Amino acid sequence: MAWYDEAVFYHMYPLGLTGAPKTNSYGEPEHRLNTLLPWITHIREIGCNALYIGPLFESVGHGYETTDYKKLDSRLGTNEDLSGFVEACHRQGIRVILDGVFNHTGRDFFAFQDIKKNRENSPYRDWYCNVNFWGNNEYNDGFSYENWGGYDLLAKLNQNNPAVREYICDVIRFWAREFKIDGIRLDAADVLDFGYMQALRQTARDIGPEFWLMGEVIHGDYSRWVNEGTLHSVTNYHLHKALYSGHNDHNYFEIAHTVRRLYGMGGSQPDGLKLYNFVDNHDVERIYTKLSNKAHFVPVHILLYTLPGVPSVYYGSEFGIEGKKDRYSDDSLRPALSLEDYRDALTNNDCTRLIAALGKARQKVKALSYGDYKELVLTNRQYGFARSYDGKTVVVAVNNDDCDAHMNLPAGNAQIYKDVLTGETAQVCGGHIGITVPANSGGIWIPVFGESCGEEEPISCAPQTVLTEDGSGRQPAKEKEETRKSKEIWEQPETSGGQERVHGGHAGETAADVTKDREEEPAAPKKERSAAEPAERDEEQPDSGHKACADEEQPDTEAKKTDGGSRKKAYEEMTIEELQQAILDRMAMNGPITDRMRRDVMENVYHNSLLNWIRSFH
Repeated sequence: MAWYDEAVFYHMYPLGLTGAPKTNSYGEPEHRLNTLLPWITHIREIGCNALYIGPLFESVGHGYETTDYKKLDSRLGTNEDLSGFVEACHRQGIRVILDGVFNHTGRDFFAFQDIKKNRENSPYRDWYCNVNFWGNNEYNDGFSYENWGGYDLLAKLNQNNPAVREYICDVIRFWAREFKIDGIRLDAADVLDFGYMQALRQTARDIGPEFWLMGEVIHGDYSRWVNEGTLHSVTNYHLHKALYSGHNDHNYFEIAHTVRRLYGMGGSQPDGLKLYNFVDNHDVERIYTKLSNKAHFVPVHILLYTLPGVPSVYYGSEFGIEGKKDRYSDDSLRPALSLEDYRDALTNNDCTRLIAALGKARQKVKALSYGDYKELVLTNRQYGFARSYDGKTVVVAVNNDDCDAHMNLPAGNAQIYKDVLTGETAQVCGGHIGITVPANSGGIWIPVFGESCGEEEPISCAPQTVLTEDGSGRQPAKEKEETRKSKEIWEQPETSGGQERVHGGHAGETAADVTKDREEEPAAPKKERSAAEPAERDEEQPDSGHKACADEEQPDTEAKKTDGGSRKKAYEEMTIEELQQAILDRMAMNGPITDRMRRDVMENVYHNSLLNWIRSFH
């Protein structure tokens, strides 16, 4: 067991958080990083024990166009400031990982500047991909080169060049030696060469057995990146999408199907692939903005902290702040914040209280870090599952309905269960616990052996109010008996015509209604199950797009094609348009293609990313 097996991450974008200038003048250092020192205590108080912070190193603008890998950005301070910051984190028990931008550099990087000066005679001419001295670029340098993402500002490194690999590996060793960091997040890992990542992993092993590598990956079979040869973890964009759209559409089938598919990628690992789970970050809109019903902030975060994987909170989202993506700028996603403005958040802000309660629960309840996963009950609006570890079974239940719901769930071998968020208890009867889950909320029920919970005491900082649809708070209301009875979810399946059906859903809904909802939901598995039956791993290949939600566009009905046996070109030789079509063809083999799935493919215009996407089907 390593530190990252029990990590709860806090994510900072320091240039934005400190209000640094958008453009670096490369002048005298401004010690803005030191203004973040008070945040370390805040991070610990909300139950986080790890920090992902970056980008940090000298760059000209947003931080991902690196100028100097061995110097803290002048807008943030000096290398001594960074060493002191990491040391302060470690003193409070917080591990630190930095952003490693190793796919590309900025144009001010020394190797690129040497090419500009010496052209064909530069010893660094092969440090970048496809340098052509008969071409040109938007800066009129008199030569062209491969960029990343369509931006000439970002010059793509030649990862197959041994000198480049050795330089980057030396950078990692430098960071570990000088700043005593605990790991690295690899930017744009889905377009990194696999041999390059293997060299980085070997460097990580040389540094220490617990030096962690996590990569930014969007689509595909995550197990291609997460294994003993390459990375420890990757960003879980599949779950990110499912968590907010599954609540906006009252569609827990999408979330459960995504979890089953991702859990299956872990093979025989009880705790899955340990993917890096998040609901927002510096590149996507804030979760509070994306949710149609602000009250869903509660069940979304309960799932974030209890499903298999490593949870992460993006700075400011624990306060419930908004952040809508602009067409030409990400500044609104990376705001400057003053911690002083939120000094009473743990007392007065229900979002902060919830995050703190979940963070402490995650650290105390070991099954949430190491336990296996078993689905217990599933309807459009209620979802229950178990995490079992070391002879203890933890039961998690969430409800996205506007009415309270009663759930009767299989339990472990204890006689009493306690919700760590509220302190409520439930007796085990016939191997089940009957619990009432408040509207737009959820619970984490742990077994109580003897007269106490041992290590796993109830969390005292759970929110005292329940968020309403507009985000305001209200005291939880008692459910009317007649409503409660109409909303019970039973474990026993009713069989009719060979089909198993789950009773439940929302008030007045019949078993037939629930079955109909299932059949209409494209993200649901093809085989229906009873609520008590364990989820099976999907036999289908993992898809690379997003599963469609209820009430979305109708599936595309054009004829589906495959490339099996008929493909005349190697994927590497295909154009962007051909790769996009090949991906759509393979996705069609797994089921209908919706307009949303088609858009996901067509909006990806990066050749390397598309290559990795199509390869992930094999």
